[in-house]
Amino acid sequence: MSIECRLLVVEDDEMLSDALREQFSLHAEFALSFAQSAAEAFDLVARSEFDMILLDVGLPDQDGRETCKILRRQKITAPIIMLTGAATEADTILGLDAGANDYVTKPFRFGVLLARIRAHLRQYETSDAAILHFGPYDFRPSVKQLTTQAGDKIRLTEKEANILKFLYRASAETVSRETLLHEIWGYNAQITTHTLETHIYRLRQKIEADPSNAKLLVTEDGGYRLVTADQ
Repeated sequence: MSIECRLLVVEDDEMLSDALREQFSLHAEFALSFAQSAAEAFDLVARSEFDMILLDVGLPDQDGRETCKILRRQKITAPIIMLTGAATEADTILGLDAGANDYVTKPFRFGVLLARIRAHLRQYETSDAAILHFGPYDFRPSVKQLTTQAGDKIRLTEKEANILKFLYRASAETVSRETLLHEIWGYNAQITTHTLETHIYRLRQKIEADPSNAKLLVTEDGGYRLVTADQ
């Protein structure tokens, strides 16, 4: 299974970090990175993209809520779940006001934490702020841009970005030509046009290693499908 979530754990408790590492190892869709301080976390987010951050409140060099505020000021849009030993309503409000998406009190059941992570990831993926992953690309709908693993950037037109976003959110299901024309252009099924085919052709020129033998944006059953995972 391909990696679907790059998760940063910012936690100075080594026992908890080891426990999380062990638990997440059973779920192949997660790739974990660890930081034991705010400084380490800032260094990691400056060098890598993350889809989710677990952030301890009691870091050795900074209050985790202040760390969260700084991350948001740095335009980090990924969901942030605060981990804390304090369970008061005031603590929860402070964490949420700092920009956190959720607040989990220690000790917690891993299954509950995992369910919350997945719920926030589902919500995040439906927003234009999300970074979506398919093939060798990171796709940022908000700026209409693909980034390769080598760091090269590919600009997309608005319609190209909308096509990729719609196909991605179809969860690897085939989307009919008629559905795409209606959703992206507002056309009805009776209109005859090669607009969609032209955009698909141009997209393949940008994203396929061999546009004549598409592996990512494939034609199937009268429609199109975006291959988002190793199959």
